[in-house]
Amino acid sequence: MFFTFFLGFAFSFIGSIPPGTLNLSVLQLSLEGHKPAALRFALAAAIFEFPYAYLAVTFEELITSSPWVISNFRLLAALVMLTLGTINIVTYVRPGSLPVENKKNGFRRGVVLSILNPLAIPFWMGVTAYLKHQGWLQLNSTIDDLGYVSAISIGTFSLLGSLALLGNVLSPYFKSRRILNIIPGVVFLILGLYALVQYLMNG
Repeated sequence: MFFTFFLGFAFSFIGSIPPGTLNLSVLQLSLEGHKPAALRFALAAAIFEFPYAYLAVTFEELITSSPWVISNFRLLAALVMLTLGTINIVTYVRPGSLPVENKKNGFRRGVVLSILNPLAIPFWMGVTAYLKHQGWLQLNSTIDDLGYVSAISIGTFSLLGSLALLGNVLSPYFKSRRILNIIPGVVFLILGLYALVQYLMNG
């Protein structure tokens, strides 16, 4: 259970690093001196990450039960990770282009923007499928699922909460998106290459 929690937390934390609507919104609130609102925003985002991740785990189980998917999973896992890594590295946002948020309703804004961010579902489907196929993740019961998804939610809050509390320190790095995209991008590319090598060696 501990390793399951660690995997969910680690990939959630890493996956939340690339600057996007949610973390840049938290950063903006923090930089403008609205840390309580930034923390409420982070909490809302983390709460909504939970149902999205749970849906992703459910759909992943349905999709990967297909015989065709099972027989070609190494290749599919490699392609998913390589795609995630490439997207993270090549995506660009102009430095300093932080969104303007409502200062008084951090939680409400977090809810709205989280609902409008359903890309979490395909992301967690791909990551979960990869981790399970490598034998690193075992989800054999509802308790396992909930523990894993809870870790994902906590990992999201940890990254966003860090931005809320340390906005002045971290803002130079988040304004230079290319630098931060390298971190998760390289991780996903390494995992993708690892799966691809496995496919080629055992294919």
